[in-house]
Amino acid sequence: MERDPKKPATTPRRYERPRGGAARSVAELMPEVGRTAFRRFGFIQSSVVTRWPEIVGPKHARVCSPEAIRFPPGEKSNGILELVVVPAHAPLISHVTPEIIERVNRFFGYSAVARVKLRQGAVKPPAQERRPAAPPSLKPIPVELGDSLRDIGDPELRTVLESLARSLGDKNEDN
Repeated sequence: MERDPKKPATTPRRYERPRGGAARSVAELMPEVGRTAFRRFGFIQSSVVTRWPEIVGPKHARVCSPEAIRFPPGEKSNGILELVVVPAHAPLISHVTPEIIERVNRFFGYSAVARVKLRQGAVKPPAQERRPAAPPSLKPIPVELGDSLRDIGDPELRTVLESLARSLGDKNEDN
């Protein structure tokens, strides 16, 4: 197993990943994926859609949602914001369009929208934040189980048994 002196010595190649770059999380990829879809439908900045309840307020966000922003050719100002509005609320939204224009322009930081065009249709209400359930320590212990737990000296054992008593109390309430 001797080396042949006529062949040049090759150095081992350093390992390189077969695909380019390091692994990225899905959260990093989503803005890039969504950006092309939003631009196709007239949204230069996708955050207008995602932050719509913050821009116009939760009351208006339940009854209208942005569909597109159309700008004149070659410009990025004086655009037309197209909104989908629940039919019963269209008259109300038509009265508050100046306020909506002001809020959207304040969000952009310049006069991006000059007009609002309304289209009646179904609007998916924004997702509401659910309040978390009360922690188990705040739920009351059933009276018949609470008296017997007071005599236990070990605080850790008492805490575990109280938690068990609370869960038993929840199951009794369901029946």
